[in-house]
Amino acid sequence: MSMHRDGPASPLFRPVSFDGTLSFEELAQHSDVSAELTQAVPFAHSGSCVAWGIPFEIGRPVFLKDQAVTVKISSCSARWFVFLHASDVRPLSSDQNGLISPMRGIGQLGEHAADYVLIYDDGSEERVKIRRRHQVGSLLSRWGEQCTEAVPAIKPRPLSFRATNQPEWTADSVGHRHPIGWGSRQKQLVFEDDGPWVNFVWAFENPHPEKAVEALRFEPVCGALIVSALSVGDTSSTPLRWRKRKKVLVRTSTELSFDPALDEHSLLDQIQLDLGQVIAARPGVVYPREEWEKTRQNLQPKMASDEVLVEYAAHEDAEFHLAGGTRVALRNLECTSSGDGVILETIEAADQPVSLRVVEAGTNMVVPVKLHVHGRMGEYLAPVDRSRNPNPLWFENYSPDFCHGNHISTYISGETTIDLPLGNVYVEITKGFEINPVRKTFTITRDTKQITVEIEKALHWRENGWVTADTHVHFLSPATAMLEGAAEGVNVINLLASQWGELMTNVGDFDGHTTFGTRAAGGTGEFLVRVGTENRQHVLGHISLLGYSGNMILPLCSGGADESAIGDPVNVLLTEWAQKCRKQGGLVVLPHFPDPRLENAATIVLGEADAVEMTSFRNLYSGIDAYSLSDWYRYLNNGYLVPAVAGTDKMSAEFAVGTIRTYAKIAYNREFSYKTWMDAVRAGHTFVTYGPLMDLNVDGKPMGSRISLPSSGGTINGSWNVASVIVPMTRVDLVVNGEVRESRTLKTWQDAGSWSIRVDKSSWIALLVRAKYDDKPEMIAAHSSAVMIDVEGSQLFAAADALAILDQIEGSMAYIDTIGTRAEVKRYKEMRLLLESAHRRLHNRMHQMGFDHTHTVGAHHSEHD
Repeated sequence: MSMHRDGPASPLFRPVSFDGTLSFEELAQHSDVSAELTQAVPFAHSGSCVAWGIPFEIGRPVFLKDQAVTVKISSCSARWFVFLHASDVRPLSSDQNGLISPMRGIGQLGEHAADYVLIYDDGSEERVKIRRRHQVGSLLSRWGEQCTEAVPAIKPRPLSFRATNQPEWTADSVGHRHPIGWGSRQKQLVFEDDGPWVNFVWAFENPHPEKAVEALRFEPVCGALIVSALSVGDTSSTPLRWRKRKKVLVRTSTELSFDPALDEHSLLDQIQLDLGQVIAARPGVVYPREEWEKTRQNLQPKMASDEVLVEYAAHEDAEFHLAGGTRVALRNLECTSSGDGVILETIEAADQPVSLRVVEAGTNMVVPVKLHVHGRMGEYLAPVDRSRNPNPLWFENYSPDFCHGNHISTYISGETTIDLPLGNVYVEITKGFEINPVRKTFTITRDTKQITVEIEKALHWRENGWVTADTHVHFLSPATAMLEGAAEGVNVINLLASQWGELMTNVGDFDGHTTFGTRAAGGTGEFLVRVGTENRQHVLGHISLLGYSGNMILPLCSGGADESAIGDPVNVLLTEWAQKCRKQGGLVVLPHFPDPRLENAATIVLGEADAVEMTSFRNLYSGIDAYSLSDWYRYLNNGYLVPAVAGTDKMSAEFAVGTIRTYAKIAYNREFSYKTWMDAVRAGHTFVTYGPLMDLNVDGKPMGSRISLPSSGGTINGSWNVASVIVPMTRVDLVVNGEVRESRTLKTWQDAGSWSIRVDKSSWIALLVRAKYDDKPEMIAAHSSAVMIDVEGSQLFAAADALAILDQIEGSMAYIDTIGTRAEVKRYKEMRLLLESAHRRLHNRMHQMGFDHTHTVGAHHSEHD
């Protein structure tokens, strides 16, 4: 077969043809070859090909075993004679106990296989030993038995972790082709050093490059070899040794049409190397330089429509081959114009190892942070133990990285090693909402061994008893979740095991009792991770069960696709999961509230929900969703005092833990622990935020409180304070019964105020803060849990909202009555009765409030269904 072309050929080499001893078809019939070679012959390389940028012409090979073979070649002189060859397989002999002696491995390491002899036109000769696993390898080899001086014929190539319309394939040792699976794609490279026939490329340095060679003689010593082809050329060093990885910026006179999800390989086809490999070709990015230290954190770079950032590894004599036939030698690369509107500019090599430390101001104590570093051309510079190109896709990356579009960051424990280029590098460091973000420029020289950056705390909510939490994180290991939480300033990470069809995640991390990070578990007690579960049903809804003890609450999911497996019955309700969680001491949260929007109504009406969750997902700028708030307000308007919490639902590197987070105030004189955090949430002493911090007191009571007034009502006095070092605040709103009662424009990074309002009927009060980045729309950036005021003789009741809640409960019953896959009759009836009890409770209350209506409960119910 014709070998994969392996990229363009170097003009420094030329193939040299010879007439071997037999054809490949004749080789397959030869009596002196192994059965493995006979089976592999159909996969032998033939015809014109390129291996490691070196061109070959494969015709009739030389089969070398018992007799020396001399072949004539066109007279040529060159420094390097490059052979494409392989060794036949020989079985190892073992003794009566099955042991092998002498043990040289399947590849017969060091065995003298043959001598190759160059015959010069003056009659002189140059002889060189060919040893197995040095100059030649076996066409079928065992994993881990590589050659020391030769390389497999197909050079390593880049591979996108993204699925494409053109699947990548590889072949196994018997020639079967297999698509490259997701796991292998995460390596972002393919090295085809295994297959049904593996040739090896070996370069021999001719000690007399000035003399012409007119023939070759192959003298067998042991075993059999197959010499397929020869190429000769001149390079400054062995053509098979590449230099360290480098980068170059390619500028074009026309704008590039580039979709990273689809076109990365098309760019790789347009920008290739001969004696090397292009590793990646991505659109250039543009960060501010002079203004870097004045710009905000997480600011995404602009895309350069006429630039491509190319990363490569190559021999020093390699050439770029550009679309249209243009070639550019690496030696001439400093800033080269190709003459057709294409300019190549070298980027300083990141080859200066630097220790980067981040410490708390005024101390020498390193602290975990989120870190971003890039070079002069915007190229991301990752620590040596982090991915240079992290995968942002769902369930495809568990490393501590954050991909905010083209702005990539990673999480470090406070100290890391990073290879930096000489010249300016641009550093961004963030740690939560109470510490000033840092953007600094450093100039790197050969004397730079360490960079130390101080971060300074600007706000002190933590010192006043507040702790932060992300109530909704998936897929990370507990240790990685701990690192990311500490780096983001999130005190509590709730890592949730769950089910996704046939996939189970984090179930092995759940044990029903361990809180990672406590002093008892070897931590500091300041940053905690607890594994709970998110139990889910596609139609009825999802529910997060946090911090419960004992056995895992099962099933994790029910009711079929796509949360649970196809055919799973609806055999449990959200409300039943909630009851079990509370019985086991846990905290019940309705995640990404209100979606899925159905049975959570019954859970709230029956008093089984401890909190509703505002969710950011991957968006840093959308703010708290008004849709979520509107749905939450329905319940507050009907007297259901359910606190607000916040979670990200992190499921990939596109999510940062704590993007939106819960602030909960631990009760006075109680130490922070996972239990006291749960107690603070149950008490409603919480607010949720994208950055602004707040505090709210109503008649001296904190958020989440209930205040009683006589039937005559009264005047309520409140005070608040807000501050933000993350996003500029624009307005603070006092929300009463879902409507903005008072507003105040904010023009500084902190403010405080007070107000008095007359309350004549039962009401609820909350604080809302709006904020805006200069380049983004205004958003609802923070919201408190409500304070509920009970006026004697008056109930919080909103008929239209109550009717909508009732409709959800009726919808839940309709679903299990009709299309929901039926569990056994007894289980179905138990669930039906529970939903009926929630319906009856709200329905009766509506009648007590004088609201009559028509309902359809039971319309779909039949005991014989």
